[in-house]
Amino acid sequence: MFVELIATVFAGIACAGIVMVANRLAGRRLPRWLMPVAAGAGMIAMTISNEYTWFDRTADRLPEGVEIARTVQEHGWLRPWTQIWPYTKRFVAVDTGTLRRNPALPGQRMADLYFFGRWSPVNQAPMLFDCTEGRAALLIDGAAFAKDGRVADADWETMPDDDPILRRVCEG
Repeated sequence: MFVELIATVFAGIACAGIVMVANRLAGRRLPRWLMPVAAGAGMIAMTISNEYTWFDRTADRLPEGVEIARTVQEHGWLRPWTQIWPYTKRFVAVDTGTLRRNPALPGQRMADLYFFGRWSPVNQAPMLFDCTEGRAALLIDGAAFAKDGRVADADWETMPDDDPILRRVCEG
């Protein structure tokens, strides 16, 4: 976040500098208000650019085996351009490299999910999936396992058949 703030300030300085050079080349005929307006426009453009490129930059840095399962697009009236071109504000990634299976329960899989947000820290949570019954249980507080390997205290929630996270874990 700090790096983006510095980049935004430098974008404003660069745009103001361009107008200053153009003013000198024009024989100082440009209006005086043009330099601060250019600086502000450059800072706004940099901020918008950072919003739209955050997802791609973050997704490119994911390690191998971590796959994006779901994205959330942002629309906001304070940013009217997002009504036409929404941007990705958060997403969920599944760590398929650490996918765990129990031979005694072939329809169940446990995977680590990572929750990314634009201005939020990354959160990680293990989740248990029952692929045969289309349900899942979040294991944030840990889990108690029975002798046969079943999770004894799972709080199961039914998931839609077309849920991208369920499909990614069960097909992967």
